Amino acid sequence: MLRTRFRIVTMVGLATFVASAVGMLAQSSLGTAQGFAVLGGSTVTNTGASVLTGDLGVSPGGSITGFPPGIRSGTTHAADATALQAQNDLTTQFNTLNAAACSADLTGQDLGGKTLTTGVYCFSSSAQLTGPLVLNAQGNANATFIFKTGSTLTTASGSSVSVINGGNPCGVAWKIGSSATLGTTTSFTGNLIALTSITLNTGANIVGRALARNGAVTLDTNNISFANCTLAGPIPAVPTLSQWALILLSLLLALAGYTAMRRRAV
Repeated sequence: MLRTRFRIVTMVGLATFVASAVGMLAQSSLGTAQGFAVLGGSTVTNTGASVLTGDLGVSPGGSITGFPPGIRSGTTHAADATALQAQNDLTTQFNTLNAAACSADLTGQDLGGKTLTTGVYCFSSSAQLTGPLVLNAQGNANATFIFKTGSTLTTASGSSVSVINGGNPCGVAWKIGSSATLGTTTSFTGNLIALTSITLNTGANIVGRALARNGAVTLDTNNISFANCTLAGPIPAVPTLSQWALILLSLLLALAGYTAMRRRAV
């Protein structure tokens, strides 16, 4: 009976620790990149009546074309100090997401048709989305979903990513190992962070951001907005004191349960 209780304590401690860590990874601050709807590394090019809610920038490259006819609600930063700092902060977030431990390996599986709950989903190489992907927050407004690819992300025309049951787009992050391409009329959710380039084909829309570290962002009559992206609480750049306390408590619970089980076994 005691051994069963200790096992329960251990499982609760470990689950609390994992949930806390994953949550902070996905919802940690993008720093100064937070205000950008689109940020490119080499160039940003646009065709058609794209609408960006937020800032538009590029660094270290300096070329932004296609605005107008595209419009943005924020400020344009081309190879200035603001864009450079945003790229530095983006690199930090990219590395943070890259270090997240995988909770499921989906290599070789199409994301289309899946319903997923909170976790870190990894692909050793490329990832494909054909059709709808549903992210079930299970009533948690701060539920987090991290997707990591070793190389590319490609979506088929008409694909979609949606968050249901009380979730928030702020909790969705995509770390792309090379480049991302969204097919025509794709409805995408989350911060799309690519090492190289991002291409949005005609009519593809994002609730989130398109942020490329080294390459180009190419747009064609797209809407990108994070205006409705709010969490139940503030987004911490690093764990707060209370969060560290929660992590420490969960680790102590897990350690206590493990130690107790070892003593009982002896």
